[in-house]
Amino acid sequence: MVLMCGLPGAGKTTYAMELVRRGYVRLSIDEVVWQRLGQRDAGLVLEAEAFDQLKEEVRREQRQELVELMLAGRDVVVDYSFWSRAARDDYRALIDNHGCRWELVHLKADRTTLKGRLEARNGEEGANSVTVDETLFNRYLANFEEPNGEGEQVVMQSST
Repeated sequence: MVLMCGLPGAGKTTYAMELVRRGYVRLSIDEVVWQRLGQRDAGLVLEAEAFDQLKEEVRREQRQELVELMLAGRDVVVDYSFWSRAARDDYRALIDNHGCRWELVHLKADRTTLKGRLEARNGEEGANSVTVDETLFNRYLANFEEPNGEGEQVVMQSST
């Protein structure tokens, strides 16, 4: 079980998609939320509270799907940001309790690289191109609890 961790634009989904090519099942809250809401151009905008409720509902569903996949012996990549240590601890315990192994992959990139990638992505459409403006980006930077001593594998990303 591979747990992706990192800020928006760090390359989590790109890394996860490489694992999918190797046979992993990918779980992504963003993609399921996107599928349920449709394209942002469709004019549907949820209030922040309703959006958070939908994301939590999808997270619960995918947590159960993760258990089912572990029981089936499948390799899984959980393509979330895992902002908090508490969330990472929760998933590691779930995986441990099912007798499976986990790997925490922390993708890191400097602020310039992240901002450049987000600016490019903000002009795209799709589940993996959610718009992140300057205010939201700064909130992400302020609230992200970087893994340290959690058995993480750090992958440095650059703008090249």
